[in-house]
This record gives sequence, structure tokens and C-alpha cells, in this order.
Amino acid sequence: MSFDSFAATNVLASLHAVTVAFLLGGLIGFERQVRQRTAGLRTNALVAVGAAVFVDLAVQFNALHGGSPGPMQVIAYVISGIGFLGAGAIMKEGANVSGLNTAATLWGSAAVGACAGAGLHAQAMLAAFYVLAANTLLRPVVNRINRRPLSEESSEATYSVYVICERSRRAEVLEAVSERLESARYPARDIQQHPFGQTDSEIEATLFATAVVPEQMEAVMRELEQLPGVSQAFWNASSED
Repeated sequence: MSFDSFAATNVLASLHAVTVAFLLGGLIGFERQVRQRTAGLRTNALVAVGAAVFVDLAVQFNALHGGSPGPMQVIAYVISGIGFLGAGAIMKEGANVSGLNTAATLWGSAAVGACAGAGLHAQAMLAAFYVLAANTLLRPVVNRINRRPLSEESSEATYSVYVICERSRRAEVLEAVSERLESARYPARDIQQHPFGQTDSEIEATLFATAVVPEQMEAVMRELEQLPGVSQAFWNASSED
């Protein structure tokens, strides 16, 4: 085989790899574009094509010259680079985080492109199918779960107990709070005291537990409110970050 025919074969192989990456990445991006996500048609197509070009370049360079960098090294660099790109798509506003699915989709598009660039076209199509399935077929399942009311017993959160008492009785109340929580099997991992008004103190106990039975906690609060000097006892939950 002459050099020209060898070069032509390489170009055709590259064309095939990049075309597969472009079509499959575009297919993933089309679904994202329809849903008006940040990374849509062009972004996912470009990520898939870029990954395919880099991997195809490594494969052909290694075949011609051998040595480093090998295809697996380049794939590792692609994975690392897409990690930075995906991180840029993630935004945090207060307790809300958005863009995680967009970042994960970009990761999937890069995997599709890497498979195509390595000549594993069947694997590229399989990867694209599952990325699309995750973004479409699983969506009704997610929506169904999200519409269900949150169960205190099955959720994970940070639970805190608050007791308002007379400042002169805070030491004995603090001890009683610790004992009542221990006996209910909700031990406190941290207890703090804060001034509350001119004459009272607030005792705040953060629990080790990440899930509670509401009826049990309400019973503990009723017991605490019966203590001498206690004017109020209540608890709340906050979501884990």
C-alpha cells in the first residue's frame, strides 16, 4: 500500500469517526435544546466532535510513530478537560444547585466522542442511547418521586431541638434536654446556649440523627415543656448540603 493510499485510508477513518461523533452528540444535544438547557445542540455536538478528534489523532499518531502520548493518555486528558467544562455549567444559588444534569450530559457526550474517535462506533451508539435514556425515559420517574410528599423517616437532614428557659435554670434544663434526647435515642452531637431576651436563654441541641419519627420528637418536646422554667420547646429540620 502506498503512502497516499494509507493517508487516504486514515482520512476516511477520521471522517467516519468524527461524523459518528457529530451525529450522536447532536442527537444528545437536540434533546437538551428542546428542553432549553444551557448546553444544547451545538455544545454537545462540539464536545463529542472534540473528544473524537483528540482520540482519533492519538490513535493515528500512535499507529504511525508509536510512543507517547498513547490513546489512553489522551482519553484521560479529555476526561479531565470535560470535568472543568462541566464544572462551569454548575451554578449554586443559596441552597439550590443547578446544572448538574447538564454537566453530566456533557460528560456523556465526551464519552460518546471518545468511543467514536477510538473506532468503537457500536459502543458510541450504545453510550448515546443510554445518555438519551437517562434524560428522557427517567424524567417521568424523577417527576413522580419529586411530587411525593417528603417522609421524615426516610429523608436525611440536620435536626435541631430548641428549648427556651429561664436563665437561672439553664444548667439543669440543659442536662435534662441531653437526658431526654438520649433516652429517646436521639443523642445530641452539639449543644449551645444563647441569650434570649432579658431574662431567658435558648438551648440549641443538634442531633446525630439524620432521620426522625415526628411523633417521637413531638413527645420529647411535650416532656421538655413540662420542665420547671421552660416556656417553649420545639424542633426543626434543615436539608443537608
